[in-house]
Amino acid sequence: MTTFKEIRGTAIQSVSSDPSNPEAGQIWYNNTIGVLKGYALGAAAWSSGGNLGTTRRNLPGAGTQTVGLAFGGYTGTAVTGATEEYDGSAWTAGGSMGTARYNLAGCGIQTAGLAFGGQTTTPLANTEEYDGSAWTTGGNLGTARRELAGAGIQTAGLAIGGQTGARTNATEEYDGSAWTAGGSLGTATDTLAGCGLQTAGLAFGGFTTAVTNVTQEYDGSSWTAGGNLNTARRNFAGAGIQTAALGFGGYTTVNVANTEEYNGTSWSNTTSMTTARRNLGGCGTQTAALGFGGQTTTEVNSTEEYSGAALAVKTITTSTS
Repeated sequence: MTTFKEIRGTAIQSVSSDPSNPEAGQIWYNNTIGVLKGYALGAAAWSSGGNLGTTRRNLPGAGTQTVGLAFGGYTGTAVTGATEEYDGSAWTAGGSMGTARYNLAGCGIQTAGLAFGGQTTTPLANTEEYDGSAWTTGGNLGTARRELAGAGIQTAGLAIGGQTGARTNATEEYDGSAWTAGGSLGTATDTLAGCGLQTAGLAFGGFTTAVTNVTQEYDGSSWTAGGNLNTARRNFAGAGIQTAALGFGGYTTVNVANTEEYNGTSWSNTTSMTTARRNLGGCGTQTAALGFGGQTTTEVNSTEEYSGAALAVKTITTSTS
């Protein structure tokens, strides 16, 4: 029988306390408490966060899991310009947008956010910049559009795809004051998700002539094909960067809770959201994301926090039957 020493090159040590800096795959016996332990990846998980103050759908997000931003959207009865700030546990009211709208895109951080496009009744070109307390007018998009995706930061934003009245493949780049044309998507797409930076962006999923699983990577001038999503979907949220992205929620022919992680080459399935929903907002990183609002059969205000798989000390147990 193969021993642990033959596999790992070291024997299981008997120690009086857990190692302060264990290595992945390391196993030891804590003789003080009489327990066998190891250092291994724990499962990814979604958990409940604080509810939005304004129930809504078709909104974007910006920032991180502990310093997040939600703005705009549709409440079920009216378009809203309400802005809320997240502190890792609760949402509080921020400054309202100058133009209430939904189906818009956003990027940036809580103290330097960017909102662009969207609609009231028709597609908009409006851009607004947030400083942590108030929104001010920025330069208009070259192409008014709704149902688009966003990526980047306030001074280097990316507007991707969407609907002008017809589906578009247009990409625009923001420099902090004005938008200029960037490289076009390979396929005109709306209701897609985006994340990353202006020079290393990611666009994935959405609707072309059907719900799609296509992923495209942006290098600051042009888009190239990436690995396909496992579940084709639209009206979902994205977070992270081009080489470590997260896609979650959305709509196929029904609402889904599916969550996938991208490593720069391919997508892999991970733990699903607690609540299947579409038209939600999202922000954060691949290992610490935030999903909020959206709709099930109606608009919701619930927030979920994602914790990616991470190395942790585990107690090793056995069972007999």
